[in-house]
Amino acid sequence: MNIIFTLDQIQETAEQILNSNPNKIILFNGEMGVGKTTLIKQLCKTLGVHDATSSPTFSLVNEYEIADGKKVYHFDFYRIKQETEALDMGVDDYLYSGNWCFIEWSEKIANLLPEEYSTINIDLLEDGKRELTLN
Repeated sequence: MNIIFTLDQIQETAEQILNSNPNKIILFNGEMGVGKTTLIKQLCKTLGVHDATSSPTFSLVNEYEIADGKKVYHFDFYRIKQETEALDMGVDDYLYSGNWCFIEWSEKIANLLPEEYSTINIDLLEDGKRELTLN
């Protein structure tokens, strides 16, 4: 799936992503400031998260509850130096929980990822729009 969108269209973009039935583990790739966290916040809202959402840059993971009692986990591994840091915080338990896992900077834990996941790549275009590719 390929989508070109503006930030004003982020709600519709999140709905399109979820309607395409991606794997519940989604890796988000893109340059710093391209809108990965903004998109994840909208995905959380679309899934039914009512709590305020924020980037887990310092905590590594934020946990949110959705209406059906399930969880959404938002990871940001930008600050880790070694995969063992992710293991120490119990990343395996999260990844194999069956809940939604949205992961920024997944290349820092490449050897810990399960075999099946979806990937979202976001690029900033010259006109300020974003180009999103979901695989």
